[in-house]
Amino acid sequence: MTTLSDLNSCDTATFIDRLRGIYEHSPWIPERAASRRPFANETALKLALQAVVSAATLDEQLGLIRAHPELAGKAAVAGQLTAESTNEQAKSGLHLCSAEEFATLHQLNADYNARFGFPFILAVKGPTGQGLTRQSIIATFTRRLKNQRADEIAECLRQIKRIAEIRLNDLLSVQLEFGPAVMQWSEELAAWSDESDALTCAYMTPAHRQTAAQLLEWMRAAGMEAHIDAVGNVVGIYRSDAPNAKTLMTGSHYDTVRNGGKYDGRLGILLPIAIVRHLHQRGEKLPFNFEVVGFAEEEGVRFKSTFLGSTAVTGRFDLALLDQTDADGVSMRDALLAAGHDVSRISAIARNPADLLGFVEVHIEQGPVLLERDLALGVVTAIAGSSRYLVDLTGLASHAGTTPMSMRRDAAAAAAEIVLLVEQRCAQAPSLVGTVGQLQVPGGSVNVIPGACNLSLDIRAADDAVRLATVQDVLDGIAAICARRQIECNVQKIVDASAAPCAPRLMRQFGDAIERAGLPRFDLLSGAGHDAMAMAAITDVAMLFTRCGNGGISHNPLETMTADDADIAARVLLDFLRRYKA
Repeated sequence: MTTLSDLNSCDTATFIDRLRGIYEHSPWIPERAASRRPFANETALKLALQAVVSAATLDEQLGLIRAHPELAGKAAVAGQLTAESTNEQAKSGLHLCSAEEFATLHQLNADYNARFGFPFILAVKGPTGQGLTRQSIIATFTRRLKNQRADEIAECLRQIKRIAEIRLNDLLSVQLEFGPAVMQWSEELAAWSDESDALTCAYMTPAHRQTAAQLLEWMRAAGMEAHIDAVGNVVGIYRSDAPNAKTLMTGSHYDTVRNGGKYDGRLGILLPIAIVRHLHQRGEKLPFNFEVVGFAEEEGVRFKSTFLGSTAVTGRFDLALLDQTDADGVSMRDALLAAGHDVSRISAIARNPADLLGFVEVHIEQGPVLLERDLALGVVTAIAGSSRYLVDLTGLASHAGTTPMSMRRDAAAAAAEIVLLVEQRCAQAPSLVGTVGQLQVPGGSVNVIPGACNLSLDIRAADDAVRLATVQDVLDGIAAICARRQIECNVQKIVDASAAPCAPRLMRQFGDAIERAGLPRFDLLSGAGHDAMAMAAITDVAMLFTRCGNGGISHNPLETMTADDADIAARVLLDFLRRYKA
């Protein structure tokens, strides 16, 4: 068995030879990494090899890509693959392709090579390391065939680095303590959905209640005192033996958007459960109570009200929301009562800030920043504030053929101008973004000038002053556009959430734990809202982001991460807990 100590102490030729199979037919990669020895841990070795690939010339990178075989290609059929590639392709059953699957892959290989000039690369052992299905491989192949060449070069290199990561784990007999469990639990929770062909878990639906019950079971099995509170939060406490111990909280939400992903929110619940299980099995206690909360609702899918779980914990739950109804006319109050909850006890959920040490949340990034930097983890500096509006425009519907352009009151044309205004104004500051995500022409017809148009407006920034100034400029611009075009405008504010800066003391401790794990510290802003925003009302907060695959996509079935990234995030959080200083 090869060990890290062996690799650190052997001569350069032996080092290259031992790592020869990690990057396919490319011994120049370990050769260039050899001078960086000794490596403090396996993570440092992995990053050193990845850095060589990133720093290589484009010709060298293309040579590395072309050194890899096609999936189920001629080399596989002829038995000419390396031992590593043979094992990987077999893990996904590519040697068992049906005639139809083999023909499909053969055509995809030909189309891909013709389009890009190099073979399609995919880490077929997948995010878990256990292997993708042939159907998943073909679907990914088909989707990526539509990409641009530069994007595919970058994606192929990322996939090669993932392949190398898995091979290095095998070579050094690395055992992931936490990642596989987190990935498996995510799969199990994803089986419960409001829809048969997509993951949708809306507040107080049967799927939502099943998910809560499963989280409760896992928390208790991990060694926590656990219960489900009056708003549906699943709360587990791993108690300290220290007298009068305060509480450090963590958690995230377990509801999803419609047709969402498996890891958004849920990672931040499952990962600390795995850590508590580890501590409990060792008989190890922390000097503080460690509370894990699966917040019942953050997305606002069913009742159009967000952060229901975390606002209950902070004592800011608006009881008037209980009378809001869903699309079927069911009130939130009735939905809670049907699930067996006592709405009169919602106010009792509120925590006493004096009892808390802080709140930390682990979450997938939901963006491409970490992915593009080859970093598994990042420390969040702040959660951007958000302003959201619904804008209803009313013009005059009239005949498209007989109304002169100068006499039109076209609501859709005004909306188009507003979209461009938002794009132009929100490009003026680094952390500022603006989106018109909904745009509708009610009852529109091909030969009728739109008499009405409805649109949404979402403006976010890390700095509230920047956000509010932008909102004012955009609203003034909308008013000017509508006045010039003789359009009536109704603007309804639906969200006004302040930015939530993360506590420097918690950020520093996360950063230190990341560096002890062998990774560089990297700080980034969260453009998405999180339960930590609500928790910031009563205690210090911090967030740890983990890398997303598939271009950083989230709120989508393509949302993904790896067992290795989940594992190192868990190890960083565990180290953070063990060394925590108030």
